[in-house]
Amino acid sequence: MPDARLVDQKSTFASFSNILDARLLRALAELGFSRPTLVQAKAIPLALENKDILARARTGSGKTAAYCIPVVQKVLNAKSAPTSSSSSEGTRALILVPTRELSEQVSAHLRGLLTYCDKEVTYANVCGGASHHLQRAALADKPDIIIATPSRALALLQSTTLSLSSLDTLVIDEADLILSYGHDQDTRQIFSGGYLPKVFQSFLMSATMTEDVEALKGLALRSPVILKLEEDEAANLTQYSVRCSEVDKFLLTYVILKLKLIKGKCILFVNDVDRCYRLKLFLEQFSIKSCVLNSELPLNSRYHVVQEFNKGVYDYIIASDENAGRGEQDDDDDDTQEAEDEEEFMTTQRKPTSNDEAAASDTEEPHLEAGPSSSKRKRDTSPAPTTPKSQKRKKSRKGGDTEYGVSRGVDFIDVACVLNFDLPSSSRSYTHRVGRTARAGRTGMALSFVVPEEEWGKNKVVGGVESTKKDEKVFAKIEAEQAARGSKIKEYVFDMKQVEAFRYRMEDALRAVTRSAIKEARIKELKNEILNSDKLKAHFEDNPLDLEYLRHDKPLHPTRVQSHMKHIPKYLLPRIAPVPGTEGGAEPGGQEVGFVPFKKTERGRGRGRGRGGRGRGGFSGRGKKKSDPLKKFGR
Repeated sequence: MPDARLVDQKSTFASFSNILDARLLRALAELGFSRPTLVQAKAIPLALENKDILARARTGSGKTAAYCIPVVQKVLNAKSAPTSSSSSEGTRALILVPTRELSEQVSAHLRGLLTYCDKEVTYANVCGGASHHLQRAALADKPDIIIATPSRALALLQSTTLSLSSLDTLVIDEADLILSYGHDQDTRQIFSGGYLPKVFQSFLMSATMTEDVEALKGLALRSPVILKLEEDEAANLTQYSVRCSEVDKFLLTYVILKLKLIKGKCILFVNDVDRCYRLKLFLEQFSIKSCVLNSELPLNSRYHVVQEFNKGVYDYIIASDENAGRGEQDDDDDDTQEAEDEEEFMTTQRKPTSNDEAAASDTEEPHLEAGPSSSKRKRDTSPAPTTPKSQKRKKSRKGGDTEYGVSRGVDFIDVACVLNFDLPSSSRSYTHRVGRTARAGRTGMALSFVVPEEEWGKNKVVGGVESTKKDEKVFAKIEAEQAARGSKIKEYVFDMKQVEAFRYRMEDALRAVTRSAIKEARIKELKNEILNSDKLKAHFEDNPLDLEYLRHDKPLHPTRVQSHMKHIPKYLLPRIAPVPGTEGGAEPGGQEVGFVPFKKTERGRGRGRGRGGRGRGGFSGRGKKKSDPLKKFGR
């Protein structure tokens, strides 16, 4: 539930009974929504007046419901109108989201809202991993609401599988992220390709206002209502940083997690899939359970991992944020590496067109602006300029889901800490990452490891990510941006002498995590996905030998886990209160066990034939001499 400060205490959803359907109000009550958030209280009435809306509010402020509720209500209104007939059939709303994970969450939200009107209003999520044939079949029924990424929507429009001739509402969720993930050309082609009708209502939802979002505002909106919900986010978030080498990252992570210095759930961000599995196998050496989230996993598996984390099955999730290093760069970063990236990946910074310049000129907006009463209007359908860079986009990305994103949009619940194991390559990406904690009024902590340039690449065993070579430059920009927001990144203070005691164990565990072990861990993960895949069941039924080969393939042993590493000996513990569950720690009852000798000296535990009692050859425990078996031999 949202924080009390985000909720409008003066109104309730029941007060919207004159504009919202009773079935919607009943569904909202079952979902536990009694009062709207501030952005919902402002957006829902304005949206139902057919005004264009640009909402700028932070994560956890209820932006998804702010557009989902009016979208559903408008479809119900259209279908209940007396003049509605065959013209009411067709897709009436298109919701564009940047990632597949976010599309699943929007679908789940709509499913809850449509509990009592699912017969009247239908929706389809075409971002999922379903085959093209299944998606075509779903779209053949002309669902009222469609959820898609810009690239998927454009492909369906170009193949004429999807028609938007009856469109009433267009929603662009997480607009800043859509543009930074390389969807800018796809979005512009949707607007300029003649796929949209002349008149429709638009929603633009964004947590930050960048130059790109201003340009998109000029393209998608006309005289919009601007909703700004500015809050002091820095008050709830405590930020720390540590300057350390690549090896010390593993040492500090081990100490922090094993000694429970962070209480609650934690997201560990890395910049590479290999690092994802290296860190997971490293933590497994100490019996620290964690799950991984990366672009190699299928969508259903990624969604399942997020759900398990939210339910508390895992306390630690290791997320590879590859797009942070590729798609998002700081605007003033003009190093040579960025020039190389520009050749390989499509840039997200466009040259402003005449329309964009006109839109960007009006940047100062009041807190709440209402456009003319006639909100439905004609659009400018002049063709947008295209760049040849976009042609290389699909070829340049490596294997993995190009529509994967985890630093923004994904709904992680009750995250106590964000640990930037690898620092992102831009200050904007840093803001997105730390936004996973301290949400909806809760407190949170962010800890970032910064590798000095002279320390980068020194340890060949651990290796390093290319993006972390510029950690100091990026971190200087992050500090400047956070200072401008009124937040200071503190130095994480700890006693290095006490941490050094754990170095031997850390190095022992790190040696076990070899390149071949990481490779086998990735193969094992993919093998399990293949064996558990619903889509491949039919294939395995037709080709049973393939299934046999997979099942009886050589056993994969990613790493050897040493049982003694699970516990921390008492002599290694720092001079603080002992951690429950560690060697030498206090028992739950509060009594000290004391010294436990290595060799057992219990009575009646001899190793002869009289084991457990006083039989012949056994140890009676009363000082009786043992009988010599050789003297009795042959009797």
